[in-house]
Amino acid sequence: MKVFKKSILAISCLPLFLSVQCIAETELSADNNKESYSIGASFGNYISSQLYSQTQLGAEVDVDIVVEGLLDALKGKSKLSDDDILSYLNIRAEKLNAAKEEKDKDLALKNLVAGEKFLADNKKSADVRVTESGLQYEIISQGSGAMPQANDVVTVHYKGYLIDGTEFDNSYSRDEPNRFSLVTVIEGWQEGLQLMKEGAKYKFNIPSELAYGERQVGVISPNSALVFEVELVKVEAPGENSHGMGLSLSSMGGMGMGGMMGANPHK
Repeated sequence: MKVFKKSILAISCLPLFLSVQCIAETELSADNNKESYSIGASFGNYISSQLYSQTQLGAEVDVDIVVEGLLDALKGKSKLSDDDILSYLNIRAEKLNAAKEEKDKDLALKNLVAGEKFLADNKKSADVRVTESGLQYEIISQGSGAMPQANDVVTVHYKGYLIDGTEFDNSYSRDEPNRFSLVTVIEGWQEGLQLMKEGAKYKFNIPSELAYGERQVGVISPNSALVFEVELVKVEAPGENSHGMGLSLSSMGGMGMGGMMGANPHK
């Protein structure tokens, strides 16, 4: 794989128009200069991120030629027709999509094997209980209140981790528990929460098939087993004050409850 190392910003003194000076000599004292520079910097950052993503998939990128094409387009002197440009971009997109599919397939297999090993080792602990579905749970502290039913609304505090310990969501850090209908979350949560009483705190180790299966959700990659510490704060019957549930992803902060929201595709 050829990885590009040259920075677009390092290629200076290439005149676009007669009035443009070398960027190293430009003083950004006036607001309009800063605004203009910001346009270029933003565009450069976008291009750089796109090229980096492509090299991560094994694509070769010649940054000098990329910059040449950019400058030619800005001057209205492109060496290729619009139809040719579209054709070559489509060819490259097909190659990149194929490379990404292969990479995702390899990652999914790796995650599946790692998750199975993690769960096999984890269930050896005397503190771990395993349900018929394969959900593993540990009782951190027991509660004494109501137990939720399948259609109830619950309020919870939680932390979510990948099996390597990477935290992807944490309601405690937002200082705000989440409230949702039990039917809207992944199967591992649906089953696990119905084992708890209000006030209880459990740890769930959830196989990928009870989480998101082969889907990618935020930083949760395909076939990932998930780990949660969950505190059941409150149980409500369906329909009680349902107007205040606030289930939109934009209101959930962080990962948007990425490790729990959404029906399981295997149902």
